[in-house]
Formats: sequence, C-alpha cells, structure tokens
Amino acid sequence: MVKTLQSSRLRRILVAYTVNRLGSWLGLVALSLAVFDHTHSALSVAALLLAWQALPAFLVPAVVARAEASRRRSVLSALYLFEGIATAALAAAVWRFSLPAVLVLALLDGTAALTANSLLRAEVARVARASLADPDAVGAASEPQQMLMPQGPASAEGDAREAAQAAGLARIDEHAQAAERSANAALNIAFSVSFVMGPVIGGVVSATAGVPAALLIDVATFLLCAALLLDLHTHVDEATGESVAERLRTAWAHIDAAPSLRALLLVDTAAFLFIQAGGPIEVPLVKATLHGGDSSYGLFVTTWGAGAVVASIVFARIPTRPLGVILSTAVGALGCAFLGFAAAPSVATACIAAFVGGAGNGLYVPSIISLVQRLTPPDLHGRLMGAVESLGALSVALGLPLGGALAALTSPRTAFATLGAATLVVTAVYVRLVLTSLEPSGERAPDATPGPLVGPPPRA
Repeated sequence: MVKTLQSSRLRRILVAYTVNRLGSWLGLVALSLAVFDHTHSALSVAALLLAWQALPAFLVPAVVARAEASRRRSVLSALYLFEGIATAALAAAVWRFSLPAVLVLALLDGTAALTANSLLRAEVARVARASLADPDAVGAASEPQQMLMPQGPASAEGDAREAAQAAGLARIDEHAQAAERSANAALNIAFSVSFVMGPVIGGVVSATAGVPAALLIDVATFLLCAALLLDLHTHVDEATGESVAERLRTAWAHIDAAPSLRALLLVDTAAFLFIQAGGPIEVPLVKATLHGGDSSYGLFVTTWGAGAVVASIVFARIPTRPLGVILSTAVGALGCAFLGFAAAPSVATACIAAFVGGAGNGLYVPSIISLVQRLTPPDLHGRLMGAVESLGALSVALGLPLGGALAALTSPRTAFATLGAATLVVTAVYVRLVLTSLEPSGERAPDATPGPLVGPPPRA
C-alpha cells in the first residue's frame, strides 16, 4: 500500500474522500437532530433517512452514466459543489423549518453523494493502476513498467515466445490488481476513521454551535473537495454509444454475461440487508435489554467503530490473501457478532461482540469493492460502483424496517438471533460461491470481460 500511495494524485483523492466523509457524518447527525427536535417524530427522522439514503438508489445508475458521458472537465468537482449548495439550502430550511423542503433537498443531496462516491471509487482504482505506468507517481520504474519496455528479439520458438508474453501480461495484471486493492484498503481506512470520528464531531458541534452551523461546516468540506478534485475528468469512452440508456445497457450486458459477478451482487445485497437490519435494534438492546445508559450506547458504537478501523488496517497489510476468503470471513464475523448480541449478559460482553462485528464490517467493504472491480473491465468501474451503491441503498431501505419490525414483534435478543442465523446462511452461500465461481487465488474470474491490463495515464 505504501508504494501505491506514493502517487500524489491518489493521496489527494484520499484526503478529499476523508474530508467529505467526515462532513457527511457531521451533516447527517445534525440534520437528524434538527428534524427530531422540530417534529418530535421518529417517523419524520425515518423519512429523512429514506430520502437521503434509500430513494437515491433509483436515480444513481443513470446519473453515473450521464456523468461518464459528459466531456466537460471537473464533473466530480461539480457534484461536490452541488452538494455544497444543497447543504447550504438545507441549513436555510432548518433555520426556517420546513420538513417537505428538507426531504426534497435531502433526496437531491443524497443522489449527488452516492454518484460522487461511485465515480470516486472508480477513479481511485484507475489512478492506482495508472501509478504503475507513471514514473512520477512512484518515483522509479516499477517491475510492470520494465515488462512494458521494448524487449530485444527473441531467439526461442514462436510458441515459447507467446507463452512468455502471456506470463508477462499476467504479471502486469497481478501488479495492477494489487495496486487497485491497496488503494481500496486506504480508502476503507479513511472511511472507518470518519465513521468513528464523524458522528462524535457532529453531535458536539450541533450541541454547542447549533445545527445550521454544523451544516455550514459541511458545506465547507464540499467546497474543499471540489477544489482538490478539479483536475479529475470522469469521461469514459463507450463504443456502443454515448447516451445514458446505451451506457446502462452496456453495464447490464456485462452483468448478464458474467454469472460470478451477478451472483456476487445478489448475495451482497442479501448480506447488506441483514447487516443494516441490526441498526434499529441496537438501542433497545443496550438500553432496555441490558439496562445501559446513553454512555453505554456510546461505548457500544465506539467499540464497533474501533473494530472497523483495526480490520481496515489488517486488510491493508494482507494484500495477497484471497478476497473471496476475506469476504466470507467478514460476513461470518458479522453473523457471530449478532448471535453474540443475542446472548450477551452485559453491556461489556455486547461490546466485545460489537468489536467483532466492526472488524467484519471493516473487512467486508473493501473486499466486495475489490472483487466487483476485478470482475469488471476498468471502463465499466464507475457504472458498477453505481450499481453497488444503489443496491446498498436499497438494502438500507428494506433492512431498517425489517430490523424495527423484528424488534417490535419479538425482542431485541430474538431479533438479533434471527439476523445472526440469516447472516451465517449468507456466509455459507458466499463460501459456496468462492469455491465454485470465484477463484480462491483472487485472480480475475474466467467469465469476466478482460479490460486494459494497465490503465492510461491520469487524465488532466
């Protein structure tokens, strides 16, 4: 990962992503508090989360395709600028409170946010691959570069020469995939740190300076991101056509032609649904079942975040482990954590299970992103990241009411036991998928459409 991060452009993208995630958490906490304070309704808060995190799922794929079709410079910066404007309008809507205005603006902001995340993940992978072919990005010619340099005439037979060239190309692809995975690991560390710090900062700023002030700080983070990413150009040439519909059809055709990828996306959606369903059950578990207070719940959430940070660092330090195995382990850890919640006799025991669950969370995200990217040609990364983001948002929309219904109809312990069992079933499906479809070695699956082995230099 250290070699990959020698790219100054990649470091700048990671800084922008970290700042953006911190600002997003700050804004989400502040806006949730404002909606509840003005309406005193949990249903209104649920409507906010639905508008901000779930409804954009239906819009993001088309918006990503439109952004990749645009030949204008700085489309990604424009998205962050749009988020800044929408958040400033949200601050005004909170100042003179209007729930309908808040919900509409939250939908627009959430759509731009998921679109920007999709394009940024694709850009991170592309820049990481390009860093292997750019001496200025890594300081010296790397091994893949040397293999791309002109070679002297071969004296061996033609078939032996072709075999050697194929082996060389495979080694180039291996290095490119390793760089891609390292970049995703760095991105996940940034996400995990912001996950721990962002809500705390949001709560403190909202309590001391007020919700509008917190939202204006969020606006500043968007403006900073826009400035940092001005030189990124998200346009992707498409042989089948430049229209949004044609680009979406191309992405769907790839998914349809890659059974491993299609199965991975379906199982990921099921896993994320059960993971998200645990959110509404955590508070009643800690406060009602385990008789903890607000500080106990804060410790519970912090412990989960600590597990995610530790696992993110571990993921970055095991670059050669098969992604399918890591993914299955991560989902299994989450299932075991849910069963641990169901059986926990005290808050302390629940916190131990939360650390395990957070670790599973920290391993899960970069594994699924890296696997999807390896099963997808680079020119489709943005659209497939948009699909992942959309499926995740749909899982939130279905998972939150599922968890709430389980807790209301049974008890927190029974609800977590049910989710734990369901998550372990998904783990078994992942294991079967790894053994039968995804190569354990982490190489590109045979049914994936091969893309360029080393990406082009970063676009100006």
